[in-house]
Amino acid sequence: MTHVKLHIPGPVEVSEKTFKAMTSPMIGHRGQGFKDLYAKIQPQLQTLLATRQLVYLSTSSAWGVMEGAIRNLVSKKVLNCMCGAFSDKWLDVSRRCGKEAEALQVDWGSPIRAAEVDKKLATGRFDALTFIHNETSTGVMSPLPELAALKKKYADVMFIVDAVSSMTTVPLKFDELGIDVLLAGTQKAFALPPGLTVFVCSPAALAKAGTMNDRGYYFDFVEFQKTAQQSMTPSTPSIGHIFALESKLEDIFAEGLETRYARHQKTNQMIRDWAARHGFTLFPEKSFESVTLTCISNGARPGGRVVDVPKLQKLVKDQGFLIDGGYGKIKGTTFRISNMGDETEATMNQLIGALDMAMKQL
Repeated sequence: MTHVKLHIPGPVEVSEKTFKAMTSPMIGHRGQGFKDLYAKIQPQLQTLLATRQLVYLSTSSAWGVMEGAIRNLVSKKVLNCMCGAFSDKWLDVSRRCGKEAEALQVDWGSPIRAAEVDKKLATGRFDALTFIHNETSTGVMSPLPELAALKKKYADVMFIVDAVSSMTTVPLKFDELGIDVLLAGTQKAFALPPGLTVFVCSPAALAKAGTMNDRGYYFDFVEFQKTAQQSMTPSTPSIGHIFALESKLEDIFAEGLETRYARHQKTNQMIRDWAARHGFTLFPEKSFESVTLTCISNGARPGGRVVDVPKLQKLVKDQGFLIDGGYGKIKGTTFRISNMGDETEATMNQLIGALDMAMKQL
């Protein structure tokens, strides 16, 4: 079967080097070989997230750790900050975990702002909040430092942050931000296959988790901390993924973090420029656009060009590239193009050539 190159917002394209690392010969997950592997990548993960805390590896999608954070850290009530399909879903997840939960809902395409969160937390009703840094469904990147600054005012509130489609592409300085949980699945900006989540917890989060009698086992933060101190995981990990992560971290630090951040800014701007040349507008509120994917308005916002999105997708796919036709209630009235992971100016120019050709045929 001919491979179609992925420019959807996840999973993203995975390099041959990463796939090769993932097929490394198997080792025992309780043996010294695995401990050495985890111990090798631990300081790299800490550098990536600018933290002195141990960074954990969970064999799961990010939703596993997201649900785990609710079970570990919510005893009173959780504030779910909602600005798109994935952040909206966290309210349902909280309630299914038996927790009292309340929505802070903003219009899709708008960011979460600290002033609104402040009003909610000032009521004293909440002991946790959930927040998605980069809402993949809408292409909105909310201002994380602005939100995190509230932690100084609400020290007893657990700040749980999903960075699934932003981690590795923008600076995320965990200790400096002062938040309590930061997590990301590796199938997006890390450019690994789905199935592994990287996350880190504050000492306050670990202390809070230790008081929760119904936090479960598989996503028990206390167990993650205890085993990470021995360079192990609580249960059998996907060892192949961790070999792949080792390889990817080599790539990330060989490139350099600042260079990687700048590359994502550049490749993202290339798609924004392409959209503008063809008369499209962007869906996110200005100044809050993601740098890892572009959500293009196709009638969801007033003004701007409107095309037959399924036809555009097919014309692009016929040339060997897959773009996304929009998600949830804005499917078809938006479409999304990813630049996250290993994409370069050269690879994005190949995609843009295919997009240009497709636009001529519409």
